[in-house]
Amino acid sequence: MITNHFLGLLMLFILQPINALPVAPGNTVNLLGTLQEKDDGRILQRSKRGWMWNQFFLLEEYTGNDNQYVGKLHSNMDRGDGNVKYILTGDGVGSLFLIDENSGDIHATKRLDREERAIYTLHAKVVDKRTNETLEADTEFNIKIHDINDNEPKFSKDLYFASVPEMSDVGTSVIQVTATDADDQTYGNSAKLVYSILQGQPYFSVDSDNGTIRTALPNMDRETKENYQVVIQAKDMAGQMGGLSGTTTVSITLSDENDSPPRFTKSGVHSAEVGAAIGRIKANDADVGRNAEMQYSIVDRNGQDMFTIISDQNTQEGVIRVKKQLDYEKQRTYSFKVEVTNTYLDPRFMYSPNPPFKDDAMVRVTIEDVDEPPVFSRNPYIIEVHEDTAAGSFVGVVSARDPDADNNPVKYSIDRHTDLERLFNIDSVNGTITTLKGLDREMSKWHNISVVATEISNPRQTTRVPVFIRVLDVNDNAPEFAMYYETFVCENVQSGQLIQTISAVDTDEPLVGHKFVFSISSSNPNFTIVDNEDNTARILTRRAGFSRREMNTYLLPVVISDNDYPIQSSTSTLTVNVCACDSRGNMQSCNTEALLSAGLSTGALVAILLCVIILLMIVVLFAALRRQQRKKEPLIISKEDVRDNVVSYNDEGGGEEDTQAFDIGTLRNPEVMDANKLRRDIIPEMLFPFQRTSPIKDNADVREFIHGRLHENDSDPTAPPYDSLATYAYEGSGSLAESLSSLESGCVEGDQEYDYLSNWGPPFKKLADMYIGKDMVRET
Repeated sequence: MITNHFLGLLMLFILQPINALPVAPGNTVNLLGTLQEKDDGRILQRSKRGWMWNQFFLLEEYTGNDNQYVGKLHSNMDRGDGNVKYILTGDGVGSLFLIDENSGDIHATKRLDREERAIYTLHAKVVDKRTNETLEADTEFNIKIHDINDNEPKFSKDLYFASVPEMSDVGTSVIQVTATDADDQTYGNSAKLVYSILQGQPYFSVDSDNGTIRTALPNMDRETKENYQVVIQAKDMAGQMGGLSGTTTVSITLSDENDSPPRFTKSGVHSAEVGAAIGRIKANDADVGRNAEMQYSIVDRNGQDMFTIISDQNTQEGVIRVKKQLDYEKQRTYSFKVEVTNTYLDPRFMYSPNPPFKDDAMVRVTIEDVDEPPVFSRNPYIIEVHEDTAAGSFVGVVSARDPDADNNPVKYSIDRHTDLERLFNIDSVNGTITTLKGLDREMSKWHNISVVATEISNPRQTTRVPVFIRVLDVNDNAPEFAMYYETFVCENVQSGQLIQTISAVDTDEPLVGHKFVFSISSSNPNFTIVDNEDNTARILTRRAGFSRREMNTYLLPVVISDNDYPIQSSTSTLTVNVCACDSRGNMQSCNTEALLSAGLSTGALVAILLCVIILLMIVVLFAALRRQQRKKEPLIISKEDVRDNVVSYNDEGGGEEDTQAFDIGTLRNPEVMDANKLRRDIIPEMLFPFQRTSPIKDNADVREFIHGRLHENDSDPTAPPYDSLATYAYEGSGSLAESLSSLESGCVEGDQEYDYLSNWGPPFKKLADMYIGKDMVRET
């Protein structure tokens, strides 16, 4: 027996008792009864087969990367020893469906579309792998493709046409539109459609179930609106979110009903255009043939100016046409005489008292008023405004009126397509034009805008008029050089020689023309300028002879002024290059490097380069020797050397915080000291008590103090006979170390104890290490 095993929800059905097994639509459940057999009079009951599914379900449009699992076949003959082989045949086997011959698992290899095919019928059998003997007979089963919502509703037409009588009652059926959905109609809501109206309210409505369009407003009048465009939407999934939809358009026309009684219109002429026919008149003639042919003419002068009449040879009527434009506001009625005559005159009756071939009649033409658009007082407008006009200033006024008898008020506006930069504004009531921004004539000399006048009572009556705004010039730009001048002067030039003629331009346009004045801003010893009185000037040399070695370029500031009000001036700089020229004044070279290369030969340049290299080497050697000589020697060469030694403490101060630690003001006047000043770069507390010797009272000045010490040293017979450097230093009372000088020292080097140096703080750490270390060596 082959049974089908399912995944997902189908497994729930397998676990239920057989009598409670639900049967899905389209699924067939075969139930086989209990077999009874007799054995020695006993009735044996053996269950041959319980139940089985004969149908698999597979979801369409599978998008996974692996093959889609369909289901599993299993036979009671399969003991799990691998001797059973499952064989699958039928629709799509090998191309769409594959079976694992060992396990019985069925997989789909491709995406399946239910709309192409909904059911596949397959056969399965079981054979012994060793003997190829059939263990189970063929079992037929179906693979049914489960539907998903992958098709949107579609109408049979994109555009429907329908009609309904005007003045129909609310709810009158107009047309039914139906959409179809290719999804499964029997499964889920994928094909359950709901209709709605997207466009056409409030005139029409649609039945959500069947798509019937009905009228929704009473008394719809064809004379008011005849055609309606209605958009209908059909959405699947019963209209829920996530459903697919399709639309169609229905053009509905209201058919005419006899709901308007006939009415006469007023007689007369409606402002007919020139050349239009406004009426016909006809005279009756009892004659026939050519004797009945007639010709019409206007006799009165009043009628001849405004109208003309022609004869229609087919109908023998006189057709009156407009000759000039009619204006109801100027004249409302015209009366004139029309004369008719026969075209063929019989000579026998020409001299009779009452000629029978002529007649006349009075024609009265009544002009009817029509709503005409506003009329401007001028067309076009030309307005002038100065370019220095500030924003919000008055520019001009336009005026329009309604030519009709009602004389309706009008409002004004500017067509912004003609004023893209929004430079102007207009008062909607009185037509006053003002500026919104400053105007610059050099940017644009004319501004062409359109002003629109609209009747307030009838906005469809509009008239536009062009307004040309001319920007008048104001002298707000200074003149400048007309071009860039490349000016040069020869080295051998003579005094008073012309080197350049300059001219100027000005973007302004004065009424009397340009008049420029040229001058040099300050007294120049090299060049001068001469105004030619024709808006040009000449640049002349003021001295003879120029040298490129001294200066190869001169900058000459030239002041250019105009003659308009207010006067504008600017300073332009003329660059004059000094060049070498031939005897005729033709430029040869203006480059300084060329001058150097021309004056020196190649050998000279090489010699100069070698000299420079040798000098650099000497400087380097000298610097190396000086550095060798500056190497530090031991502070004390020998014990016998009693000369004072200069010890340099390369200790940087604390910047601005250390300004009081090294105040040399005390050296200038030892008597003046601030006892309260303490160094800020060390701990201010006194680490041990000390006694400072008072400065010598007799030597109030440092210079006298040093001279006195020098005299004592010179007169000392025990001083060494060779030159010796003696340092005389004096420190103020603020120093913890007192004086470091060996002068007046009452003790010898061996009797001095230097342990206290370590208590003086970080500035004396190096000195303490040096002297304390020496004592330790001596003791050792």
